[in-house]
Amino acid sequence: MMDITYRDDAQISVDAAIDLYKRSTLGERRPIDRPDIFAGMLRNADLTISAWHGERLVGIARTLTDFSYVAYLADLAVDQACQRHGIGRRMIRETKRRLGPDCMIVLLAAPKADAYYPKLGFEHNPRAWMLKGNQPLRGSDPS
Repeated sequence: MMDITYRDDAQISVDAAIDLYKRSTLGERRPIDRPDIFAGMLRNADLTISAWHGERLVGIARTLTDFSYVAYLADLAVDQACQRHGIGRRMIRETKRRLGPDCMIVLLAAPKADAYYPKLGFEHNPRAWMLKGNQPLRGSDPS
């Protein structure tokens, strides 16, 4: 069993976060080559739960939320060497503990994690839509 400490108040450096994302499968889908974007991701999250093995960052759950109705779990990253030890589950539990009792958690699963979330009780919802940052909004504005 690994000795892991969970925190909601850690100051996580951009370099430490990028290093963790590279050590997890999430690095494949996040802008690890853009520290400026990563800085904003860390700074602007409403709730960040981090997992530490000693001084090493081994997990992060980054959430955008109103704390009452909905929480978007934007990132759940666990170092591949530390996976299957309950770290992801515990970070979700720590996130949920800090939300209002009726607040739902919504996420977009990474392809490699698609089978993981049903085991935790998440229900699949096929109605997710995305508009990428560099993609313009179509249609004309009413005059």
